[in-house]
Amino acid sequence: MARILRHYGTLFGMVAIVVVFWVLLPDTFMTARNWLNITQQLSMLTVVAVAMTVVMVIGDFDLSVGSMASLAGVFAAVLFTLGWPVWAAVVAALALGLLGGVINGVLVSMIGILPFVATLATLTMYSGAAFIVSGGKTIFGRDIPQSFGDFAKSGLPLGTLADKPIVLPWLTVLALGIAALIAVVLELTTYGRRLYAIGGNAEAARLAGVKVAFLRLTAYAFTGVGAAAAGLMYASRVASANPTQGEGLMLNAIAAVFLGMTVTRHGQPRVLATLAGVLVLGVMDNGLTQLKVDSYVRQVLVGLIILLAVSISALGRRAILRR
Repeated sequence: MARILRHYGTLFGMVAIVVVFWVLLPDTFMTARNWLNITQQLSMLTVVAVAMTVVMVIGDFDLSVGSMASLAGVFAAVLFTLGWPVWAAVVAALALGLLGGVINGVLVSMIGILPFVATLATLTMYSGAAFIVSGGKTIFGRDIPQSFGDFAKSGLPLGTLADKPIVLPWLTVLALGIAALIAVVLELTTYGRRLYAIGGNAEAARLAGVKVAFLRLTAYAFTGVGAAAAGLMYASRVASANPTQGEGLMLNAIAAVFLGMTVTRHGQPRVLATLAGVLVLGVMDNGLTQLKVDSYVRQVLVGLIILLAVSISALGRRAILRR
C-alpha cells in the first residue's frame, strides 16, 4: 500500500479531481471543447514547467522565469512597433531569454551565488526591465501583427464532433513539441545523463570528469529560452503584451515539477511526470473557474492539493524505508 501511495498517489488524486468536476459540471467539463481549451490554457505553463524541469534536474531552480516571460513578450511587441518582421522579433526575444538564462547560469555556476539569491535578484531585474521596455503600459492593437495573433487562434484540424470542427490549437502542438524535445534530451542523451549525475551528487560527477559548472550554465540557458517562448506564446494568445503577463508562471511551474516528482521512482524531475503535474493544476483551475470560485480561494485549494500530494508521497516513502 505504501508503495502504491508513493508512486500513484498524485495520479489517483488526478482521477478523483476529474470525477468530482464531472459530477458537478456534467454538461461542460468532460466535453472535447473544454479539454481542448484546457490544453491551450496550459500551453504556456507547460513550456515553462518542462524548462524548469531541466534546471531542477541538477538540484537548482529559477525564480526569474515569470519576469523573463514578461520581458520577452514586451520586447517582441516593441520590436513589432519598430517595424520588425514577426520571425525576426521572435528570434530576438528568444535570444534575450537565452541571454537571461546564461546570466543566471554564470551567477550560480561560475560566481557561486546561491540559486535562490541569484535568481531572486534577476527576477527583480528582468521585471524592472519589462516595465522600462514597455514604458509600463500594455502594447496591443495595430502594434501587434495580425499573423502573430492568428497563430494562437488557429490549430490542427482533428475532424468534427456533433457537426462542429475540432481543432487542436497550435499553441498546444508547440508546447507538446517542446516537451517532447526536452524529454528526449534528458532521457536519451549523454548530456541529460550528466545533468542527472550532477543532481545526484555534483562532487562525484566532477571527480568523474563531468564539467559541472558549464552544464549547470547550460541548464539555466534552457530555462531562460523556455521562459521567453512562454512569454511569446502568451502574447500571441491575447494579441498584446504587458510587463506583468508572466506573473504566476514561476510558482505554478515549480509546483508542477514537484507534483510530478511525487510519481517518479526516485523522486527525480522527469518531463512526463511534470506534464502530469501541469495537468493537475490546469484541471483544478478550469473546474474551479467554471464553478465560479473566487481566484483567491482557488489559490488556497491548489496549495492544499500540492501539500496533500507531496505529503502522501513522503509518507509512502517513509513507510517503504522502514521495511
